Amino acid sequence: MKHKWIFRYINFWPPFVGAGIRVRKMTPDLCHFEVELKLRFWNKNAMGTHFGGSLFSMADPFYVLMLSNNLGHDYAVWDKSSSIRFKKPARGKIIANFYLSQEEIDRIKSEADQSDRSEPNFKVCLTDESGEIVAEVEKILSIKHKSKAHKK
Repeated sequence: MKHKWIFRYINFWPPFVGAGIRVRKMTPDLCHFEVELKLRFWNKNAMGTHFGGSLFSMADPFYVLMLSNNLGHDYAVWDKSSSIRFKKPARGKIIANFYLSQEEIDRIKSEADQSDRSEPNFKVCLTDESGEIVAEVEKILSIKHKSKAHKK
């Protein structure tokens, strides 16, 4: 794995420590992550709810890291755009689950091999402890085969 060390130490990454973000579960194939964010005095906003930047941060790196590892060294994987839509005030523990199927990996790889790039779109729901959605994060990635990435 290209970034294996990242997954061993991701819970000690300063932006995650500062925001209170923790990876709770991860599968060996790096196709599923469960991430949580607990409400603490240092990550509250003026209204006493989760700071929006912390909610956005908990969804930031995972699809890039998951695809980088599952596609291998021959592919460049970058964020192209991200957006967050807040649904309700976030209190307590917030959970996000990131999933990547083998079918998605194969489709993305095929698109990147056959054309200039693949731009998959992912949506992740951030839920509170009762399972209610507090925010939705949409991410669009840009994936190119490295042999094509350097030609332009």
